Amino acid sequence: MTGRAIKITEPRSGLSATALLLPEKAPDNAAFLWAYLEEPRVVAGIHAMWTGPEISCPVPPSHLENQAYAQPLPAENATLTPQPGDIVLSYVPPRMWSGNPNAIFDIGLFYGQGARLLFPIGWLAGSVVAQVLPEQREQIAAACGVIRRNGACDVTFTRAEA
Repeated sequence: MTGRAIKITEPRSGLSATALLLPEKAPDNAAFLWAYLEEPRVVAGIHAMWTGPEISCPVPPSHLENQAYAQPLPAENATLTPQPGDIVLSYVPPRMWSGNPNAIFDIGLFYGQGARLLFPIGWLAGSVVAQVLPEQREQIAAACGVIRRNGACDVTFTRAEA
């Protein structure tokens, strides 16, 4: 197995997973994530309220300012019902959500059945940009359950080779 991957960690919960990027299915979204992770990133994570079994990691606006990678993203390898192990990049254009002047880029870690991309603004297809290695999916589900119980946390994303 060779290719690009991302490492996702959060020490309090024991979260440690590798997700393979899917550039053949989501080229623009995978390129965004790879460029964004040129340096390791720590992003606030919180258990999602609307989408079900997901740890939502919105990219801070300060990580996007004046960055070439911070461009509108098309829906690629799109889904409304992410599956366990899916890493979904959701893009919301400026002013779409409550008039927010900034675009929203959110990295979603989906860990269980029954997820759906239904938000207060309606259904929003996200791009499955990576998938956690199958043998790590039970561990990620357990760690995400800990995050759900403990509340907000800091999730670290780094580049990896698979």
